[in-house]
Amino acid sequence: MSSEFDTMSAVEMRRRIAAREISPVDVTRRALAKAEATQATLNAFYILMPEQALAAAKVAEDAVMKGAPLGPIHGIPFSTKDLIAVKGIGYASGSRAMAGNVATVDAPSVERARAAGGILIGKTTTSEFGCKPVGDSPLTGITRNPWNLAKTPGGSSAGAAASVAAGITPFALGTDGGGSIRIPASFTGLAGLKGQFGRVPVWPTSATPTLAHVGPLARSVTDTALLFSVIAGFDRRDPSGVAGPVPDVLGASRASVAGMKIAYSPTLGYARPAPEVLKLADRAARLFEELGCQVDLVENVFETDPADLWTAEFYAGVGIRLRSFMENQRELLDPAVADVLAPALDQEMRDYYTTVFARYALRDHVRCFFEGYDILISPTLPVTSLDAGKNIPDALTDRNIVSWVYYTYPFNLTGHPAASVCAGLASDGMPVGLQIVGRSHREDDVIRAAAAFERTFHQGYNVKPFEF
Repeated sequence: MSSEFDTMSAVEMRRRIAAREISPVDVTRRALAKAEATQATLNAFYILMPEQALAAAKVAEDAVMKGAPLGPIHGIPFSTKDLIAVKGIGYASGSRAMAGNVATVDAPSVERARAAGGILIGKTTTSEFGCKPVGDSPLTGITRNPWNLAKTPGGSSAGAAASVAAGITPFALGTDGGGSIRIPASFTGLAGLKGQFGRVPVWPTSATPTLAHVGPLARSVTDTALLFSVIAGFDRRDPSGVAGPVPDVLGASRASVAGMKIAYSPTLGYARPAPEVLKLADRAARLFEELGCQVDLVENVFETDPADLWTAEFYAGVGIRLRSFMENQRELLDPAVADVLAPALDQEMRDYYTTVFARYALRDHVRCFFEGYDILISPTLPVTSLDAGKNIPDALTDRNIVSWVYYTYPFNLTGHPAASVCAGLASDGMPVGLQIVGRSHREDDVIRAAAAFERTFHQGYNVKPFEF
């Protein structure tokens, strides 16, 4: 049972709604029906909100019929990850320890998407507190990849990616503390953007406040830019918020990349990518040369792998949030998550602050690196896919539950904007992502490069309509 809505872009959906060619109510009903029908197989949603969504869709439809001013995503269904607050709705962060928690406020990203006319249909699944880059938690079970149900969609924005790739909604809100937007974007063939740290307000305070980002996942770069333009901008509730104007990412999505200076790093200096991943990344680098860019091969972006810096920061924050459960009800937690929280909680102050200052040095290193380049490209992930229910690929079992992703977490430590866009399909039929990292505060350059690559290379890899 397929529908034209399964592959319709948000931009086209907004145009047709405004032209009264399609109904926000019909679009929302279809999204809810497909979410319900695929729940037993994909398991993308933690909570669906049919009554609230249909009520909002009716209001949106009335506005269209009355000729009222319409928002930039008017009448378009979207979802939000369970690490993002929605007033009056369960807010468990993928954890049995928080199963009874209900949000008392809307997060700014939810407020803004709703104010722009978006129709929130529900909350999507996440690994526990976003601690794993795969799609399972003791609370919600295993979320699966619509490209292959035996595979994970990645995480921790697992349900967001699975639902968009399956054609349930054209875009979704996810979070990214170490790659949790870019990782599932890579595994499901989507475009996903983590903006500059603080560009999209994060509030209520995250368990990982120095690393957390909120951002969009979509089936095209332009749709990603559209949702980002709605949710980005300063908010006083986020103490790390970036003041000043938001870059014109929608305009950038139509711009040429001719003349851009690009660094291409297959490994960043330490990663171990599979040959097929490397082959597709090499092809992407050549394509940028054909588009008129200067592309330099840079083997060593980093002198050492910053995984330990990221681990000390991320898991210490989550560990403090879950400390009482670690000490008294550890059985409620994902065992793999509890195992990495324990050493993070045991850090001495001197050791912790040693990593804090090393992080500032890393940030300055990357700042200097970008004095010579507009963007950096690399693989998003070292593997083409991972079986559902597994935490670490078989070839990388010497790494921990996050350090195996290699490419994404450095840019949470530095705060630079970064995206993933589909680079093609591997021999196992699964999508492979290309990571695009920009200079500080230059999301427009990231979107400019991602959109140009997608326009040139696009072969229908960014959607896998899921039949039911």
